[in-house]
Amino acid sequence: MTDAELVRSTLDGDARAFTELVDRHAPACLRYATRMLGDRADAEDAAQEAFLRAHRALASYDRHLSFRTWLFAILINRCRTAMARRARRERKVVTDTDAISLSFVADGSEALELRNEIEWALAALSAEQREAFLLHHVEGLGYDEMAEATGAGVSALKMRVKRASERLKVLLEEGAKVDDRP
Repeated sequence: MTDAELVRSTLDGDARAFTELVDRHAPACLRYATRMLGDRADAEDAAQEAFLRAHRALASYDRHLSFRTWLFAILINRCRTAMARRARRERKVVTDTDAISLSFVADGSEALELRNEIEWALAALSAEQREAFLLHHVEGLGYDEMAEATGAGVSALKMRVKRASERLKVLLEEGAKVDDRP
């Protein structure tokens, strides 16, 4: 069944249809939220809240949008809210520089090291750049879909993706130079 058919079935009272929508879209939502928020537990909360809100608002779903785009618009807002909440909490807490520094798990695995470097570099981007980069390059949304989901203009999104890509390249190259020192 297509997403539109599953939405229709859900609205007709078939709870299994919404479960199918969740099963279909949960991995992408969780992947995006984890990379956006940098914390698996926060990401799970944001994804769950997005699905709950989607279920409650399903009757207002605009069938001109893909369900995925509509769901990502909700998820993006949940992630933005979580980041704002975290920023308010962090402003209230006095932290020392040791708490801010990143720690890498050293198990000899180059793949794990590379993944940590990429996650670190993504976290160093502004929220807008990280959001645009992840939606485009990781989740595969086109710029028109991204614009519908985020409310930003296509040209602004293209610029965010471009700047994010350039910044990631610099961060990862700098990280490699640091690792190459004797």
